[in-house]
Amino acid sequence: MVFKRLMQAMGVGGPAVETVLANPNCRPGGQLEGRIQVAGGDHPVDISYVSLGLQTRVEVESGDNEYQTNQEFHRQHVTGAFHLAPGQRYDIPFRFDVPWETPVTVLYGQHLHGMTMGLRTELEVARAVDSGDLDPVSVHPLPAQERLLDALLRLGFRFATADVERGHIYGVRQTLPFYQEIEFHPAPQYARAIKQLEVTFIADPYQTQVVLELDKRGGLLTEGRDAFGRFTVDHATLDHTDWTAQLDAWLRQSLHTRGLFF
Repeated sequence: MVFKRLMQAMGVGGPAVETVLANPNCRPGGQLEGRIQVAGGDHPVDISYVSLGLQTRVEVESGDNEYQTNQEFHRQHVTGAFHLAPGQRYDIPFRFDVPWETPVTVLYGQHLHGMTMGLRTELEVARAVDSGDLDPVSVHPLPAQERLLDALLRLGFRFATADVERGHIYGVRQTLPFYQEIEFHPAPQYARAIKQLEVTFIADPYQTQVVLELDKRGGLLTEGRDAFGRFTVDHATLDHTDWTAQLDAWLRQSLHTRGLFF
């Protein structure tokens, strides 16, 4: 599957840039491969660099206000300076590293509502920078992430939405300036105690940290409160655990210790 984008850089008669992804599908910790084709315009130019940046939509809380913004979170230069003659073609193959903490945008072939992800090509000529539109990228879950999400679906939880929030989770090793929350409607057996469940994954090459947040229902005399749970999944021993049973036990214990029964 190939995505193409034509960007006319630096005005009329300037160089044109076409970015071609060999495959827009990837996983955290993987790579995106393709090539960038730069075609010379009507006059010679000296290009300082061509780079690629991975970008997503992030929610930001500022005081009592909340807004969304596009945030680039990983960039790679694919070439340094070179001279481009009129009409000359310059092909640049690339392998772009996808960070391990990159948010997931696809689950079981379906786009996660609320998520955006794209690769942007940037070219600099004569100290003027031209950034083109995003080439869409689909990020599929790691096996560990997929196994846990599958366990939640087996328990009866239903996907609601997903977003990316700027900030860091206390006590969690995190390298990116944001984290993803995947929200689920409660399974029927938990619906009296839970309004929603939010899942966050923070992955590295060896393990995935999992943060679960229960948005609990309030009673007549109590307010709803959030309960957090966190654990680590080792990628090498992923298959040694029944994650459906493990998550069910954790949820029941968490609710029981907080005096919530169902």
